[in-house]
Amino acid sequence: MLRTLQELAADLGAGRTTSTALTEAVLARASDPAGEGGRVFTALYADQALAAAHASDALRRAGLARSPLEGLPLSIKDLFDVGGQTTLAGSVARRGEPPASRTAEAVRRLQAAGAVIVGRTNMTEFAYSGLGINPHYGTPRNPWDRATGRIPGGSSSGAAVSVSDGMAAGAIGSDTGGSVRIPAALCGLTGFKPTARRIPMQGVLPLSRHLDSVGPIAPSVACCALLDAVMAGEPPEVPAPASLRGLRLAVPVTLALDGMDDTVAAAFERARDRLARAGALVQEIEVPAFARLAEINAKGGFTAAEAWAWHRPLLARAGDAYDPRVRSRIERGREMTAADFIDLLDARRDWIADVHACIAGYDALIMPTVPVVAPPIAELQADDARYFAANGLILRNPTFINFLDGCALSLPCHAPGQAPVGLMIAAAGGQDRKVLAIGLAAEAALAER
Repeated sequence: MLRTLQELAADLGAGRTTSTALTEAVLARASDPAGEGGRVFTALYADQALAAAHASDALRRAGLARSPLEGLPLSIKDLFDVGGQTTLAGSVARRGEPPASRTAEAVRRLQAAGAVIVGRTNMTEFAYSGLGINPHYGTPRNPWDRATGRIPGGSSSGAAVSVSDGMAAGAIGSDTGGSVRIPAALCGLTGFKPTARRIPMQGVLPLSRHLDSVGPIAPSVACCALLDAVMAGEPPEVPAPASLRGLRLAVPVTLALDGMDDTVAAAFERARDRLARAGALVQEIEVPAFARLAEINAKGGFTAAEAWAWHRPLLARAGDAYDPRVRSRIERGREMTAADFIDLLDARRDWIADVHACIAGYDALIMPTVPVVAPPIAELQADDARYFAANGLILRNPTFINFLDGCALSLPCHAPGQAPVGLMIAAAGGQDRKVLAIGLAAEAALAER
């Protein structure tokens, strides 16, 4: 059973452990050749992490703990800048590029709160897939069914497995179309995608400037709420749980429930029942705009256009070093015109207005984060058609919320012993703390026996 940030902080405060001991333990797991660490991390910061842990212990002994994150070991995704190092973003194409001049703002805020950064985690190259497969550094295997070797979800693949395997107490990833929520759902963890503008993107290698956001993956909703607050520059506090009684939860039946496998369907039905029995009013609604999103993005959408704009010079220098499945998606942006992009901006504005009209009066949307359990890595590596079909299906529901400029939480909703399944709780932009408060209540309801 994974321990929450709050439990670890309590142990630190009571003197039952030290930051040095916690950091040594996670580094040992990350370095174990029998584990997933070689595929989870693209860089380990053992010396720096232990130095930070020693300093944290000294501050705590002096009564100067900086926040509830003091001394807790965290991992960061390989697209966050660290001063003096080149940000590779899960690629080999950027080797030899100039190092970052300063550390990403979100990471600096975590460090200022006392967190110990233990390393950079593997990811889908340049964050451009929801599967987590990486041909350059290997693909971390999902903690469920290691024998088969299933995808961890992406693009924050190593982030999720670093937490599931005890190589970090929590992880920081990015989410452009589900890259925090998908690996959290498939690995049995909790992930939070905040409203995009909530956490600064300074020092984060972009995929799509209109859709990118920074968010945590951790063992619980309270863990995510704490990490989110620190990165947002707010007091390091967890909101009080919402009352589920009388809460209005909408289940969008347009597309969001299509293609569910039996395991996900059963877990989602169980979650709906638990929430209803706790007093929530769960109602199915149509959201016609969801059915239009594929057509709006038919030419590649913001990701292709904005990724192409950023990658043009690097593709010219080192295009042959890219994963071909990533490169082909980026190069779709080459064909988009300025008029296409303006049409996309207009379509998004109207689409958001239509969705807001449908969900007005509801406290949140609920749906499966991902409609299927994690498929085997080998099947997707071997077949382009399966790869792209699985990628589209797995990204579908999370992408609705990124395009909405909303916020969303994924928390585990499967029965003990079953394959991991995520329940997504989502709302319009700016309702981050409300979604987290609902998530705290939902987490408790789902855990009741």
